[in-house]
Amino acid sequence: MQSKDNILTCTEEVRVRFNETDPLGIVWHGHYIVYFEDGREAFGRKHGLTYLDIQKAGYVTPIVKSTCEHFLPLKYGETFTIVTTFVNSVAAKLIYQYELFNQQGQLVCSGETIQVFLDSEGNLCLYNPDFFQAWKDKTGLS
Repeated sequence: MQSKDNILTCTEEVRVRFNETDPLGIVWHGHYIVYFEDGREAFGRKHGLTYLDIQKAGYVTPIVKSTCEHFLPLKYGETFTIVTTFVNSVAAKLIYQYELFNQQGQLVCSGETIQVFLDSEGNLCLYNPDFFQAWKDKTGLS
């Protein structure tokens, strides 16, 4: 379990695009998973763990589990904030939690994704790859 001192987060602001909404102007539920990816991408840029970094090290990180709970709708043209938090684990996994807040600061949706590491031959990694362990050491998560 990680202490509050070494929790890594990232906050990203996004505007709902027209193509993300249904005929009523409400965000279609499937786009929230895309918003989670926006959060992961921003997190990676901020903390030095991008998909390109992972790929360069010879790994891929497919999602093996995702959850999403909806509380309030988002509508076309609204701006919202994605707060992405990395959940430290001893397992060879990337666990992210997400909270989306509307302009009024209300929680719109929350969720989590879990990704595993596969090497260049598609084998599941049971231990943290060296580059990932080095990242954890550098960020104080070890």
